[in-house]
Amino acid sequence: MILDVIGFGALNLDRIYQVNRLAGPDEESYIKNVSESCGGSAANTIIGLSRLGLKTGFVGKVATDREGKLLINNLKKEGADTSGLIIAQEGRSGMVHGFVDEDGERALYVDPGVNDQVLLDEIDYGYTANCSLLHLSSFVGDSIKSQEAVLERLPEDTTVSMDPGMLYAHQGLKNLEKLLNSTDILLLNQQELDVLLPSRDFEDQVETLFNYDIKILAVKNGSEGCFVSDGEEYHQIYAFEVPCLDTTGAGDAFNAGFIHGILQGYDIKDAGVLGNYVASCSIQEYGACRGLPYQGDIPHLKNPDDLSPD
Repeated sequence: MILDVIGFGALNLDRIYQVNRLAGPDEESYIKNVSESCGGSAANTIIGLSRLGLKTGFVGKVATDREGKLLINNLKKEGADTSGLIIAQEGRSGMVHGFVDEDGERALYVDPGVNDQVLLDEIDYGYTANCSLLHLSSFVGDSIKSQEAVLERLPEDTTVSMDPGMLYAHQGLKNLEKLLNSTDILLLNQQELDVLLPSRDFEDQVETLFNYDIKILAVKNGSEGCFVSDGEEYHQIYAFEVPCLDTTGAGDAFNAGFIHGILQGYDIKDAGVLGNYVASCSIQEYGACRGLPYQGDIPHLKNPDDLSPD
């Protein structure tokens, strides 16, 4: 079976603590509620794409613990193929402890577990080559080398998208060169862009990234919307004004909408509108995936101009 999109990144069980405010150094706040949901940036995006009607799969690693079983079952429940998963007989599955305040702002602490033990000889390279698009997200440690190895073996006609997250942004351009030169669609937020390319204005940041083999760039900027470009066209697209409960996974939700649009042949502006729309659905619910819309929930999916918040 040829899949539309395969995700390759960390799988984490998100434990979300709703707090009165995010505490700073030597400060205290209190927990109002606790919930669990399955996450991981690439996994959230894959679930979003599955709900939008695409055939998806995933490459990642979990342990045989409770968290690992929850992560596997969740992908299956969402319709994602799990035959590319690696099951570690020892160790613990990844977790993220997230603290979300009353304004929907968040702080995340990552416990990577076996996510950082994805070995080259554990990957089924035939599986990763069996898709139209491979979507990458970050690992904490050395599993980035396995992503580089997969990219070296991909067919030339496979599109690659990547959301580097803050973890990869902190590694700097030099350490990301192999990934960037194999990436067709780069999706990152403004904070990550400023870490990756500090002390530069926005125009210089964009120009620098297009010096790599990137074909499409999307810069997410929360309530300000997004910037999208293919190196020739440049669009700033407004966000949808909706009540915000939790921004966890909002960028991953945008990725799902944007990638779906590109695969459906949308131009970059329409894909950006759809990305913003899916993100606006996500932030109205707690957790990374609870608010992700299904294909039938977007009545104008075939005409994204009708979704425009303008």
